[in-house]
Amino acid sequence: MSIMINMLTQKQKSFFEKLKATYGKDPLPSFENIACEFGFKHKNSVWQYFKKLKEYSFINSIGEKFFINPEHFGAVLFATPVKAGFPSPAEDYVERRISLDNEFKIDSPSTFMFTVKGDSMIDAGIFEDDMVVVKRKSDPTSGDIVLACVDGEYTLKIFRKKGQDIYLEPANKNYDVIKAQNSMEIFGIVTGSVRRFV
Repeated sequence: MSIMINMLTQKQKSFFEKLKATYGKDPLPSFENIACEFGFKHKNSVWQYFKKLKEYSFINSIGEKFFINPEHFGAVLFATPVKAGFPSPAEDYVERRISLDNEFKIDSPSTFMFTVKGDSMIDAGIFEDDMVVVKRKSDPTSGDIVLACVDGEYTLKIFRKKGQDIYLEPANKNYDVIKAQNSMEIFGIVTGSVRRFV
């Protein structure tokens, strides 16, 4: 992707960034509307930009609708990992853009996000006010972190199954395991978590 962006002129890059900022992931409007919005005198100017952007897959078309390629949304992911120990020389090679939508399929109707309250999962790296990504699934594997409804209350715990014995295990030694007194329903499994620092 970093190579492809360098195929564009500065004007083409600026036009593309303005398209992203103005319309996001929505279907792009007509050339006439874009020309009016961006201050072009003729829609043909917009078409010239579109031809080049489409050539390098910055814009995709479905039927008669144009969309910005979703790969060009999200934060920049650098190929060089960051060490949490001793510092290492920095490299600025960009691997790709990364988006929560794409990585966790957040726009899927079977995927949801919840904010965590409490500290029962801290040993699994899940802390209060983290946001967890939950994929709807009712048949977890033992060891999966799940969102479950136990006796009418929702909780985030580790799913455990030993023979016919099913229980929910916290990731904090200060909490006891949970066994349903009446009912237990698994809403889904946790596929990731997001933490905001500022």
